[in-house]
Amino acid sequence: MQTRPLGRSGLQVPPLCFGGNVFGWTADEAMSHRLLDALIDGGVNFIDTADVYSIWIPGHVGGESEGVIGRWLKARGGREKVIIATKCGMDMKAAGKGLSAAHIRAAVDASLKRLDTDYIDLYQAHADDQTVPLEETLGAFGDLIKAGKVRAIGASNYTAERLAEALKVSKQHGLPRYESLQPHYNLYERGKFEGATEALCLDQHIGVIPYFGLAGGFLTGKYRSEDDVKGARAGMVQHMLNPRGRRILAALDEVSGQIGATLAQVALAWLMAKPAITAPIASATNPDQLTELLGATRLQLTARAVAVLDAAGAGD
Repeated sequence: MQTRPLGRSGLQVPPLCFGGNVFGWTADEAMSHRLLDALIDGGVNFIDTADVYSIWIPGHVGGESEGVIGRWLKARGGREKVIIATKCGMDMKAAGKGLSAAHIRAAVDASLKRLDTDYIDLYQAHADDQTVPLEETLGAFGDLIKAGKVRAIGASNYTAERLAEALKVSKQHGLPRYESLQPHYNLYERGKFEGATEALCLDQHIGVIPYFGLAGGFLTGKYRSEDDVKGARAGMVQHMLNPRGRRILAALDEVSGQIGATLAQVALAWLMAKPAITAPIASATNPDQLTELLGATRLQLTARAVAVLDAAGAGD
């Protein structure tokens, strides 16, 4: 499978990243390990998770997804063949939150232990923390790189202004820079990334790994009416059942019918076709869904197909 550079990090990643938020949540441990095996067999070795996954489940304390990945790595081996991205900064309740140097140091050690590894390929600030100076946050990340605990750093949910400021601080103080951005971006959710943030990432060669690549399942086409809205992600998609959302689904129907692909594959291929995008993040909870996701990496949309999809989702 062809790979793409992730910013200037030196990491080469496939055009799809698997979202590990499902591990220990909507996919139990046995299924998660099956998915991970099939993922590697399918040529996709890029896995994104976070320390906070899945603290929202009653009885969970966070770290469940990382723990599933760590036990899989221990059982299967081949750590060097897998690119693991994880994140810190969200509220871990008793373990704290934010991007202070102290919290980052504690969080990375906890993640390394759960992942059962000596290093993290891409360590990301899960959300901006404006209560802490960027120099402190980036300096702490720099210490982790020097210690060999982290290979590269990235940001998630940063605005264009704050990402630009972080890049300036890195340059001024000789600190590592954010090599990737993880924004909320898909065919439905476009306004937060397109424009200033997209332009900055292109100009500064920042890798972009957007999350919610399938808009919580809406872009698979399985939510067509209010009666379809049920399940673990129902709350994420209900607001998309509007005229614009239905235009997007109609465009996906049109393109998928023309090329013989599923709606999910077309939605991911649209992201992969965007010059700023390195690898969209998408999840699966069973092997059939995973096979569908992997199929997206073999699609190349025509310029006309991209234009049809662009027009359907315009106006966000």
